[in-house]
Amino acid sequence: MRPRALLLISLISLVSLLFLDVGAVFARASSGGSRGSRSYSAPATPSSPSSPSRVTTPAPAAPQQRPGIFGGLMGGLAGLALGGLIGSMLFGGLGGGFGGGVGLLEIVLIGGAAYLLFRMLRGRQASQPEPAYAGAGGSSAYGAGGPSWQAGGSAATLDAPPSVSDLDRGLGHIRAMDPSFDPDAFAEWAKAAFVDVQGAVARRDLSGVQDRLTPQEFGRLQAQCDQLRGARRTNRIERVQIGRAQVTEAWQETGQDWITVSFAVSLVDYIVDDTSGAIVEGSTTPESIEEYWTFTRPVGPKSWRLSAIQTA
Repeated sequence: MRPRALLLISLISLVSLLFLDVGAVFARASSGGSRGSRSYSAPATPSSPSSPSRVTTPAPAAPQQRPGIFGGLMGGLAGLALGGLIGSMLFGGLGGGFGGGVGLLEIVLIGGAAYLLFRMLRGRQASQPEPAYAGAGGSSAYGAGGPSWQAGGSAATLDAPPSVSDLDRGLGHIRAMDPSFDPDAFAEWAKAAFVDVQGAVARRDLSGVQDRLTPQEFGRLQAQCDQLRGARRTNRIERVQIGRAQVTEAWQETGQDWITVSFAVSLVDYIVDDTSGAIVEGSTTPESIEEYWTFTRPVGPKSWRLSAIQTA
């Protein structure tokens, strides 16, 4: 009895999961498909036009204050010499000096102090920077009009040109093999593809859009239509208003071009029972959705096909 009970529980769980899966499919063209090497990464979101980037760098260190005349090692030696001189004079010098006057030690100390003072003054004069010439403030090592630094506390900033984005780089690669490619025109074409594919799913007939789907995506969406037909249900998609269709990704890999378009759409999405006509899922109230549709083609001026759909 216990093995039979476990088997029965397992069968009930499996049936429940199947019903949950069917319920999830009962909607507009569902998420799934392939994005090449980016299949398991989140699509890039729409961004505002790029502005010059600002590079922050540490501010130039303030020049250290040089020690005074009697600072540092030389200052210590000079102070020692002068101290010795004063002490010698107070206590009568070495052997009373010459006739009780200035002795030999006093002469040596005075000469040493004068030499040290002379060396220190020469060193200070040589270390002072040359004054800037008039009119040189607006130039740099690369000529006049170079980047201007703006001090701001402990850091400085300069305006740098915007770097090439991943999108711009990808579009450049696509244009290299198809110079006539225009991302704005492609976004308009993608709008029509969005409406046509959703309408085909609602009719449960993809034959009219098969040429705009990769074989894998056609098979995936066809299975969704077959499940709707088998359950005797129809997905109604009405009042479609596309507020945004913007190319957000472009790249090449394995001999294929790839483009992702971000859609912001308002629509009515609900499911009715074919027998009773009653709404079994969804609502007749418009809802706002964001989706990312990825299209691909062999490199060059060839036809694009939908390969993946992702919901934001």
